[in-house]
Amino acid sequence: MRFVDEASITVRSGKGGNGSASLKRAKNVPKGGPDGGDGGKGGDVVFRASPRLLTLYDFRAQRLFEAENGDIGRSQDKYGRGGEDLIIEVPVGTQVFLENEGGEGYTLLADLRRAGQQFIACPGGEGGRGNLHFKSSVNRAPKKAEAGKPGQEKRLRLELKVIADAGLLGLPNAGKSTFLSAVSAARPKIASYPFTTLTPNLGVVESEDGRRLIIADIPGLIEGASQGLGLGHKFLKHVERTRFLVHILSGDDADPENPAAGYAMLDEELRAFDPELADKPQIRVINKIDILPAERLAALRSNAPADVLFVSALTGQGLPELLAEMWRRINEAAAAEEAKNKDDAADADENGQGFHEDASRSAGGFADEEGE
Repeated sequence: MRFVDEASITVRSGKGGNGSASLKRAKNVPKGGPDGGDGGKGGDVVFRASPRLLTLYDFRAQRLFEAENGDIGRSQDKYGRGGEDLIIEVPVGTQVFLENEGGEGYTLLADLRRAGQQFIACPGGEGGRGNLHFKSSVNRAPKKAEAGKPGQEKRLRLELKVIADAGLLGLPNAGKSTFLSAVSAARPKIASYPFTTLTPNLGVVESEDGRRLIIADIPGLIEGASQGLGLGHKFLKHVERTRFLVHILSGDDADPENPAAGYAMLDEELRAFDPELADKPQIRVINKIDILPAERLAALRSNAPADVLFVSALTGQGLPELLAEMWRRINEAAAAEEAKNKDDAADADENGQGFHEDASRSAGGFADEEGE
């Protein structure tokens, strides 16, 4: 299956059912009277983030999604059945954009970052009221009933941004795929030529206490990637969701006299694409030390900044120290996020803007579901 991270689709919510204008016909009710029920509500179109999906590939085959219409109201005070909601599952990390009128640009509607998170993109139309609601002292047998409200139709754009704790950054053939396969259960394609990685690969590292560290191997970048050169420009957006970057430089590409200079080019590409990416924390690594002559390796160690780590993804040398540093960064980031969430919650309570779960699934709103 091809990795697809963008798709354009059309969604339609269900139309509300018409209300009934029925009048009673019974021997024991000689004067009759209204007994028409309301029409059922049309089904909503709902997006739900699912960890089972890794790509938007399915949306290339199907472009139109429609929820069920509500049923009509009937006699004997019978209300129409509501149309079933259409649940559209998307990968975790999917953003939902609305196409602006005239086809000029898009507006972000939802960012589905958590498994089970839901977003109602198109609320279904309300059912029409039956003639029961129009009875009065001067009109005891109204023949009036309402038509159901129409559903909505929207042109949407879906964009997937891979969610990971750490993103691997480096030139083609820097050894990122080998590193990922060495520390996780991921099995990316590895070969001796550039651009081995054609799509983002995810690897999971589990600690002894059951915690998980998710690593994304982003396709190799080259100079000019932010302007569309090479392969990596397509995937720079996936780096935005990571907590920090592991910037890997191949030892045979590094300048022994000034190893730090090897990181500058990709840092500039990040800054050109999005200045915030360049400010994202980095762990800097020199890889492939197993193939370096002793003199070259000694010069690199002598001239590299103190925080640069030296590893061989192939032999495993230096990997325990690198993983320990990655776990330390994860713990720091998690603690900072927890503190920020507490501060945001406290500010919301002070301003009377607390979030209520029972209102979370209103039209155009979000909801979380357990069990995903």
